[in-house]
Amino acid sequence: MKMNIGLILSVILIIQPTLVGAEIEGYEIVTRNDKENITLYAKKMNGLFRDFKIAFKGGVYSRPFWISVTNPTYAPQIIYEDINKDQKKELIIILTKGYGTGVLWEDVYVFDSIYNSGINISEVIVENPLAIIHKQVKTKLSVKDAQVIVGDKECTVDITNLEIKPQNLFDDIGFGSIIDYEVRDNQLIVSVAGQISPASFVGNIVIVYEYRDKIYQVKSIEFQPCN
Repeated sequence: MKMNIGLILSVILIIQPTLVGAEIEGYEIVTRNDKENITLYAKKMNGLFRDFKIAFKGGVYSRPFWISVTNPTYAPQIIYEDINKDQKKELIIILTKGYGTGVLWEDVYVFDSIYNSGINISEVIVENPLAIIHKQVKTKLSVKDAQVIVGDKECTVDITNLEIKPQNLFDDIGFGSIIDYEVRDNQLIVSVAGQISPASFVGNIVIVYEYRDKIYQVKSIEFQPCN
């Protein structure tokens, strides 16, 4: 059984490329990076982009389970930078799977470049930020203040000026309504908002990733209160 699972994962995560031209029949171009010869294709179905294909430097890789919104304001991002300090660029794709008032849900996918008679790519796991927060962040919420404890650092935010009605105040600080990825200074970073009512936020948990033990996991984590 373990051998079969490993075989399935290898097929899903490392799909050998097939040479293609500039267009893929039945798909539309979602976004492209002409400088690096990288194009993202998908099918528009039921109001979302689905069944993605990555055209990467002459090959195409299928990702049938990806989804993204079709609003051009939240178009997928293609980033090609060295984020693991191996002197080779990684392919980072950020997709928005939901948005709205007080809502932004992004997914990130990272691929290593493999140089072997051409350039191929292999997907690398990125640790889920909500799992990191669950393990490393403690919170308390009252009608007067919100407390966030990360490691040995504690931050207390006065919420009385927000004038939140008691019936609208959550039982505790919630995370997950806003998950915002970016690459800055050759580092993968995610910002996760802390929410205390349907319309009120107290700050963000900011996680900087590093490549360690063959996955991207937390390098640093901190709470940044709203100004």
